[in-house]
Amino acid sequence: MQSLNLKKFFLYLSIGSVALSAVIGIGVILLGNFGEFETKVLLTTMTVTITSILGLACGSYLETGRGKIVPLAGIFIAVIACVLWIFLVWNGTVHETFFAKTLLSLTLVAASCSHLSLISLARLDKRFGWSNYALQITVWILTVILLVLIWQNFKTASDLISRLIGVLSIIIAALTIVTPVFHRLSNHAPKAEEIDAEIERLKQRIEELEKQREDF
Repeated sequence: MQSLNLKKFFLYLSIGSVALSAVIGIGVILLGNFGEFETKVLLTTMTVTITSILGLACGSYLETGRGKIVPLAGIFIAVIACVLWIFLVWNGTVHETFFAKTLLSLTLVAASCSHLSLISLARLDKRFGWSNYALQITVWILTVILLVLIWQNFKTASDLISRLIGVLSIIIAALTIVTPVFHRLSNHAPKAEEIDAEIERLKQRIEELEKQREDF
Protein backbone atom coordinates (compact mmCIF):
# COMPACT_ATOMS: atom_id res chain seq x y z
CA MET A 1 0.00 0.00 0.00
CA GLN A 2 2.84 2.35 0.88
CA SER A 3 4.64 1.62 -2.39
CA LEU A 4 1.41 2.22 -4.31
CA ASN A 5 1.03 5.62 -2.63
CA LEU A 6 4.60 6.50 -3.55
CA LYS A 7 3.98 5.49 -7.15
CA LYS A 8 0.84 7.64 -7.34
CA PHE A 9 2.60 10.55 -5.65
CA PHE A 10 5.45 10.61 -8.18
CA LEU A 11 3.00 10.09 -11.04
CA TYR A 12 0.87 13.07 -10.00
CA LEU A 13 4.02 15.08 -9.31
CA SER A 14 5.28 14.33 -12.82
CA ILE A 15 1.96 15.32 -14.40
CA GLY A 16 1.81 18.53 -12.36
CA SER A 17 5.36 19.61 -13.14
CA VAL A 18 4.96 18.89 -16.85
CA ALA A 19 1.68 20.83 -16.90
CA LEU A 20 3.32 23.78 -15.13
CA SER A 21 6.22 23.74 -17.59
CA ALA A 22 3.73 23.77 -20.47
CA VAL A 23 1.86 26.72 -18.96
CA ILE A 24 5.10 28.65 -18.55
CA GLY A 25 6.11 27.88 -22.14
CA ILE A 26 2.75 29.00 -23.49
CA GLY A 27 2.91 32.15 -21.37
CA VAL A 28 6.35 33.00 -22.72
CA ILE A 29 5.17 32.54 -26.32
CA LEU A 30 2.07 34.68 -25.80
CA LEU A 31 3.64 37.39 -23.66
CA GLY A 32 7.12 37.32 -25.16
CA ASN A 33 8.78 37.81 -21.78
CA PHE A 34 11.23 35.25 -20.45
CA GLY A 35 13.28 36.75 -17.64
CA GLU A 36 15.42 35.37 -14.85
CA PHE A 37 12.46 34.49 -12.65
CA GLU A 38 10.69 32.56 -15.40
CA THR A 39 13.93 30.70 -16.16
CA LYS A 40 14.32 29.65 -12.54
CA VAL A 41 10.71 28.49 -12.35
CA LEU A 42 11.09 26.47 -15.55
CA LEU A 43 14.34 24.86 -14.34
CA THR A 44 12.65 24.04 -11.04
CA THR A 45 9.73 22.33 -12.74
CA MET A 46 12.14 20.41 -14.98
CA THR A 47 14.06 19.28 -11.89
CA VAL A 48 10.87 18.13 -10.23
CA THR A 49 9.81 16.31 -13.41
CA ILE A 50 13.09 14.41 -13.62
CA THR A 51 12.90 13.56 -9.91
CA SER A 52 9.35 12.30 -10.28
CA ILE A 53 10.40 10.07 -13.20
CA LEU A 54 13.22 8.59 -11.12
CA GLY A 55 10.87 8.12 -8.17
CA LEU A 56 8.20 6.58 -10.38
CA ALA A 57 10.67 3.96 -11.63
CA CYS A 58 11.71 3.10 -8.07
CA GLY A 59 8.13 3.13 -6.81
CA SER A 60 6.99 0.77 -9.55
CA TYR A 61 9.64 -1.77 -8.60
CA LEU A 62 8.94 -1.30 -4.90
CA GLU A 63 5.29 -2.12 -5.58
CA THR A 64 6.24 -5.57 -6.88
CA GLY A 65 7.58 -6.52 -3.45
CA ARG A 66 10.68 -8.12 -5.01
CA GLY A 67 13.11 -5.55 -3.64
CA LYS A 68 13.24 -2.69 -1.18
CA ILE A 69 16.79 -1.47 -0.61
CA VAL A 70 17.56 -0.19 -4.12
CA PRO A 71 14.19 1.50 -4.83
CA LEU A 72 13.93 3.06 -1.36
CA ALA A 73 17.51 4.31 -1.61
CA GLY A 74 16.76 5.67 -5.08
CA ILE A 75 13.69 7.58 -3.89
CA PHE A 76 15.45 8.99 -0.82
CA ILE A 77 18.57 10.08 -2.70
CA ALA A 78 16.58 11.48 -5.64
CA VAL A 79 14.56 13.70 -3.30
CA ILE A 80 17.73 15.01 -1.63
CA ALA A 81 19.32 15.66 -5.02
CA CYS A 82 16.17 17.46 -6.15
CA VAL A 83 16.29 19.80 -3.13
CA LEU A 84 19.95 20.58 -3.78
CA TRP A 85 19.36 21.22 -7.48
CA ILE A 86 16.48 23.59 -6.67
CA PHE A 87 18.72 25.36 -4.15
CA LEU A 88 21.36 25.71 -6.86
CA VAL A 89 18.82 27.10 -9.34
CA TRP A 90 17.53 29.77 -6.97
CA ASN A 91 20.79 30.54 -5.18
CA GLY A 92 22.84 30.93 -8.33
CA THR A 93 26.41 29.76 -8.80
CA VAL A 94 27.84 27.77 -5.90
CA HIS A 95 31.61 28.02 -5.60
CA GLU A 96 32.02 25.27 -3.02
CA THR A 97 33.60 22.21 -4.61
CA PHE A 98 32.19 19.92 -1.93
CA PHE A 99 28.62 20.98 -2.75
CA ALA A 100 29.11 20.37 -6.47
CA LYS A 101 30.69 16.96 -5.92
CA THR A 102 27.96 15.94 -3.49
CA LEU A 103 25.23 17.06 -5.89
CA LEU A 104 26.73 15.16 -8.83
CA SER A 105 27.29 12.06 -6.70
CA LEU A 106 23.72 11.99 -5.38
CA THR A 107 22.31 12.50 -8.87
CA LEU A 108 24.46 9.70 -10.25
CA VAL A 109 23.49 7.22 -7.53
CA ALA A 110 19.79 8.13 -7.83
CA ALA A 111 19.94 7.56 -11.59
CA SER A 112 21.66 4.19 -11.09
CA CYS A 113 19.06 3.04 -8.55
CA SER A 114 16.21 4.13 -10.82
CA HIS A 115 17.75 2.42 -13.83
CA LEU A 116 18.15 -0.87 -11.96
CA SER A 117 14.65 -0.57 -10.47
CA LEU A 118 13.14 -0.08 -13.91
CA ILE A 119 15.05 -2.99 -15.42
CA SER A 120 14.19 -5.21 -12.45
CA LEU A 121 10.50 -4.89 -13.33
CA ALA A 122 11.16 -7.51 -16.00
CA ARG A 123 10.34 -11.06 -14.91
CA LEU A 124 12.99 -13.34 -16.29
CA ASP A 125 13.33 -17.11 -16.41
CA LYS A 126 16.36 -18.68 -14.76
CA ARG A 127 17.99 -19.07 -18.17
CA PHE A 128 17.97 -15.27 -18.53
CA GLY A 129 18.68 -14.46 -14.89
CA TRP A 130 22.37 -13.92 -15.61
CA SER A 131 21.56 -10.75 -17.54
CA ASN A 132 20.02 -9.11 -14.49
CA TYR A 133 23.02 -9.94 -12.32
CA ALA A 134 25.43 -8.80 -15.03
CA LEU A 135 23.55 -5.53 -15.44
CA GLN A 136 23.57 -4.81 -11.72
CA ILE A 137 27.29 -5.54 -11.45
CA THR A 138 28.25 -3.39 -14.44
CA VAL A 139 26.02 -0.49 -13.38
CA TRP A 140 27.50 -0.37 -9.89
CA ILE A 141 31.07 -0.77 -11.17
CA LEU A 142 30.53 2.14 -13.56
CA THR A 143 28.88 4.17 -10.81
CA VAL A 144 31.79 3.62 -8.43
CA ILE A 145 34.33 4.56 -11.12
CA LEU A 146 32.47 7.77 -11.91
CA LEU A 147 32.14 8.61 -8.22
CA VAL A 148 35.88 8.18 -7.75
CA LEU A 149 36.54 10.41 -10.75
CA ILE A 150 34.16 13.06 -9.43
CA TRP A 151 35.78 13.21 -6.00
CA GLN A 152 39.29 13.17 -7.45
CA ASN A 153 38.49 15.97 -9.90
CA PHE A 154 38.91 13.53 -12.81
CA LYS A 155 42.67 13.43 -12.18
CA THR A 156 42.71 9.64 -12.48
CA ALA A 157 40.91 9.66 -15.83
CA SER A 158 43.62 7.78 -17.69
CA ASP A 159 43.25 6.20 -21.11
CA LEU A 160 42.63 2.83 -19.48
CA ILE A 161 39.84 4.24 -17.30
CA SER A 162 38.26 5.94 -20.30
CA ARG A 163 38.29 2.67 -22.24
CA LEU A 164 36.84 0.81 -19.25
CA ILE A 165 34.03 3.36 -18.96
CA GLY A 166 33.30 2.94 -22.65
CA VAL A 167 33.19 -0.87 -22.40
CA LEU A 168 30.94 -0.79 -19.32
CA SER A 169 28.60 1.71 -20.99
CA ILE A 170 28.24 -0.51 -24.05
CA ILE A 171 27.54 -3.57 -21.90
CA ILE A 172 24.93 -1.67 -19.88
CA ALA A 173 23.25 -0.37 -23.03
CA ALA A 174 23.20 -3.83 -24.60
CA LEU A 175 21.79 -5.55 -21.51
CA THR A 176 19.20 -2.80 -21.09
CA ILE A 177 18.02 -3.31 -24.66
CA VAL A 178 17.83 -7.12 -24.51
CA THR A 179 16.12 -7.27 -21.09
CA PRO A 180 12.62 -6.54 -22.52
CA VAL A 181 13.27 -9.24 -25.12
CA PHE A 182 14.21 -11.74 -22.41
CA HIS A 183 11.07 -10.67 -20.55
CA ARG A 184 8.93 -11.52 -23.56
CA LEU A 185 10.65 -14.89 -23.98
CA SER A 186 10.24 -15.83 -20.32
CA ASN A 187 7.45 -17.95 -18.93
CA HIS A 188 5.34 -15.70 -16.73
CA ALA A 189 3.23 -18.43 -15.19
CA PRO A 190 3.01 -17.72 -11.45
CA LYS A 191 5.20 -19.90 -9.27
CA ALA A 192 4.22 -21.34 -5.90
CA GLU A 193 6.26 -18.81 -3.92
CA GLU A 194 4.84 -15.93 -5.97
CA ILE A 195 1.30 -17.16 -5.30
CA ASP A 196 2.07 -17.37 -1.58
CA ALA A 197 3.47 -13.84 -1.63
CA GLU A 198 0.37 -12.54 -3.41
CA ILE A 199 -1.87 -14.30 -0.87
CA GLU A 200 0.10 -12.66 1.93
CA ARG A 201 -0.30 -9.21 0.34
CA LEU A 202 -4.03 -9.79 -0.05
CA LYS A 203 -4.30 -10.82 3.61
CA GLN A 204 -2.56 -7.62 4.66
CA ARG A 205 -4.89 -5.60 2.44
CA ILE A 206 -7.92 -7.31 3.97
CA GLU A 207 -6.66 -6.50 7.45
CA GLU A 208 -6.23 -2.85 6.47
CA LEU A 209 -9.77 -2.70 5.10
CA GLU A 210 -11.18 -4.33 8.23
CA LYS A 211 -9.42 -1.74 10.39
CA GLN A 212 -10.80 1.04 8.22
CA ARG A 213 -14.30 -0.40 8.58
CA GLU A 214 -13.94 -0.50 12.38
CA ASP A 215 -13.06 3.19 12.41
CA PHE A 216 -16.46 4.12 10.93
